[in-house]
Amino acid sequence: MAKHVNLLEGRIFSSLTRLALPIMATALINMAYNMVDMLWIGRAGAGPVAAVGAAGMYMWLSQGIATLGRMGGQVKVAHSLGADAPEEAGRYAQNAIQLGLLLSSLYALIMLVFNGPLIGFFKLNDPSVVRDARIYLAIVSLGMVFSVVMLVFTGIITATGNSKTPFVATVAGLLLNIVLDPLLIFGPGPFPALGVAGAALATVLSQALVVVLFVIYARQDTHLFCHVHMRRRPEGRYLREIVRIGLPTALQSMLFTSVSMVIARLIAGWGDAAVAVQKVGSQIESIAWMTADGFAAAVSSFVGQNYGAGDLQRAKKGYWISLATIVGWGIFCSLLLIFCAAPIFRIFIPDEQVVPLGVDYLVILGFSQMPMCVDIVTAGGFAGFGRTLPPSVATTLLVVSRIPLAMVLCRTSLGLNGIWWSISITSILRGIVLSTMMVLFLRRMTKRNNLASTGS
Repeated sequence: MAKHVNLLEGRIFSSLTRLALPIMATALINMAYNMVDMLWIGRAGAGPVAAVGAAGMYMWLSQGIATLGRMGGQVKVAHSLGADAPEEAGRYAQNAIQLGLLLSSLYALIMLVFNGPLIGFFKLNDPSVVRDARIYLAIVSLGMVFSVVMLVFTGIITATGNSKTPFVATVAGLLLNIVLDPLLIFGPGPFPALGVAGAALATVLSQALVVVLFVIYARQDTHLFCHVHMRRRPEGRYLREIVRIGLPTALQSMLFTSVSMVIARLIAGWGDAAVAVQKVGSQIESIAWMTADGFAAAVSSFVGQNYGAGDLQRAKKGYWISLATIVGWGIFCSLLLIFCAAPIFRIFIPDEQVVPLGVDYLVILGFSQMPMCVDIVTAGGFAGFGRTLPPSVATTLLVVSRIPLAMVLCRTSLGLNGIWWSISITSILRGIVLSTMMVLFLRRMTKRNNLASTGS
């Protein structure tokens, strides 16, 4: 099952693509989990979609918890392996997984205890939608550990240069989800029709399967996990380094979701159909950002290992090659959303009263797909260098600005479309700002490296 890519030697483009393609495919498969849910739930109407959309915001918020262990663990494992210190890498992996287990358990407890007020925040209009949202949130909370640990494992395994294993495990989970969704949602034959609860249960069981496959792989691995001993107590020195690297990105992720929740509350003023449009539209849009996120993970591992090995020039080239590749993908996604919005949206919600709202969303967000991809991959490059704070601060300021911008624009003749434009405009600015910051950062790094070489 294991197949490691040597990131320290050989042609950069081939090394990156061999690592990135399975990661990108894995990202698309992770996207497909929610896509499959939407395909089936959308057949039940806009109400169930709105329920899953509201509860799903708290699942999205949990990604920040996963990012803390995933980003910190991935970067430090890559640095340690690049420096030829596998035992050190194992200690970082162990502590990252333990951190994910602890935080996901605490988060799940909060979701279960405060289920009612958390869903009440969105001020949904239909009592049946509120009920379904609470049921969905309760069930996925029970599987929160699987959701978070799955992502931590993915980051750590990718840092070793092995992106095939996460791909295979995630495909297995998706296949199970595809089978379980229609059975548990609609209940054909002897199966009970569980509706929204069935979609939640299918997702939890599928993610549990992925974690089981990762554990099986870890028990057989002789590259990294042979140095991981989960019975050891968490160690402060390693946890501090993981948190130092992962915290800025984790806080950024959680703040990003919190801003989206406030935006969702604004959207609810236009009715449950508008909430459903945001949920489905964001899932369609994720074909761009989840692919870019997968490529960013490859960039982070490539840059991290080469930077850890002291090869700054190769690390820089890896980032620029990755950026050129993702720009092409972003342009393709922009054109797809702008010119094919109606047929794409009808796949998920065929209701002709809802389709025009969905088309507006996809067209407006289509203009920001390429800059958004640049932003994500550039953040992955910064993470590989161990510099997560500066880009996180810049991105956070722009994301927070969405709230006042949305409040202003939605009061103009744009109406609901003003909210969509606030998201698109700030995404475009993020791409411009982060890429500019990276150019300046690499210039400083090169100058410092040249001075060090001259001094020696």
